[in-house]
Amino acid sequence: MRMRTVLLGAVALATPALGDPALDALVAAYPNHLAAYDEHDVIWKDGSRSPISNGRSEKTFDQLLDHADIKDQFAIPYPLGAQRRIPALNEDPGRFRNEALFLKMYGDCRKGEVAHRLKPVLWLPGQGGETVMVTTVNGVADRLADVGRSLAALPPSMMKYLTPASGAYNCRTIARTNRLSMHAYGAAIDLAARFGDYWLWSNDRGSRIAYKNRLPLEIVDIFERAGFIWGGKWYHFDTFHFEYRPEIIALAKQGWPK
Repeated sequence: MRMRTVLLGAVALATPALGDPALDALVAAYPNHLAAYDEHDVIWKDGSRSPISNGRSEKTFDQLLDHADIKDQFAIPYPLGAQRRIPALNEDPGRFRNEALFLKMYGDCRKGEVAHRLKPVLWLPGQGGETVMVTTVNGVADRLADVGRSLAALPPSMMKYLTPASGAYNCRTIARTNRLSMHAYGAAIDLAARFGDYWLWSNDRGSRIAYKNRLPLEIVDIFERAGFIWGGKWYHFDTFHFEYRPEIIALAKQGWPK
């Protein structure tokens, strides 16, 4: 695959080649940050490069979680839409994250690089919602505000799942890991915990985790249309968690892999 350039007047603009749908989706999803890609790297607008692969051809599930490269993020297709299929063993679409990519894009909260980019968002206006802090990077705060307005128009019976929110920005790692949560970038929100289900809270001691979800799929659909993926589509379920991953949603809309 070769990086393609388009001449626009006197300026050469790099655009992604059409050889890799996943990388095309990634570059298109973050136009303020990413410019293109070539055989080896994703190319940032500042001219820096991030390797597409870390050179490991075979990885265990745990290695994918802990050391995902950029291409690994697309290893499991995301099932878009209001589906009730229980995820297969270790089917966690979007849960593999290349931490270096998100650190460069959103900043490192441990170094004070995220807090000044946050914006207060009134969650569920008119429905007793509260203010949550969300990053302005990639327009996430504005997109979440739009989601909140759409959710506020749902029937009153839905509001118990949505308020009070259990948090947005939080400079923390994922439970039982050293990996930063998407909350650490201000790019995720957890809904009302009293109706949320989380795999680590499961009392199941068998070989498989017993899937559980109480969140209506009408809520999921509104989030997905705004570029957020849902933790309820993971085998390691987190049903009140949503994170902004427009590249995953865009690829799913294409029906990838075909």
